[in-house]
Amino acid sequence: MSESALRLVWIYPDLLSTYGDRGNVLVVERRARQRGLQVERIDVRSDQQVPTSGDIYLIGGGEDRPQRLAGERIRQDPGLHRAVENGAIVFGVCAGFQILGHEFVDDRGQRTAGLGLLDVWSTRGESHRNVGDILAEPDPRLGLPTMTGFENHQGITHLGQGVSPLARVTVGGGNGTGDGTEGAWRDTVFGTYLHGPVMARNPAVADLLIKLALDVSALPPADNTWYDALRSERISAAQQQTA
Repeated sequence: MSESALRLVWIYPDLLSTYGDRGNVLVVERRARQRGLQVERIDVRSDQQVPTSGDIYLIGGGEDRPQRLAGERIRQDPGLHRAVENGAIVFGVCAGFQILGHEFVDDRGQRTAGLGLLDVWSTRGESHRNVGDILAEPDPRLGLPTMTGFENHQGITHLGQGVSPLARVTVGGGNGTGDGTEGAWRDTVFGTYLHGPVMARNPAVADLLIKLALDVSALPPADNTWYDALRSERISAAQQQTA
């Protein structure tokens, strides 16, 4: 293990990795290596302890029961909280996003405590499910281009005063609250409902996490040919949904 390596932690791939969310860790790893960075990737299964020394932690989506099991196990493990206290970056998708909040509704219809790393709480929509392509304009402070992804969730995530929306939707449902918000972020903790996987559709998000982990304002250029083609295709498809 190199002390100078970027430490990338993929939390509970055995429970939380739906809709290709494993692709997020692959993209962040590749984007770092394209810049000549050494990367140490750590896949943490749900029967293992979360290390405290990671730089970037990624959490994927999952069905209701795996989400509950993941929430129960990670609440009993102080590793992620200690990592955030040390300045680590955390990015959660869908179920992972909900787990980062104060509470969510589990597969038994019960309110279940989350980690409280984001000031959000999630309920469940009774009659509507957000499904399909989504476009969203990120918080300008993040310096990101239009985000593209797809959503498939019945969750409704409410934002408290301690967070900002990650983005504002132009196509799609986002957080499901009807106010146009999508995801949430504060300091080094981020959450979103976007699958796709979101990093493959939005490599600038992966680059943002790397920059935050390295505490730099810019990275050397990388080949975006494949990513740009995918983004163009999916943005066009999403726009046609509303045409």
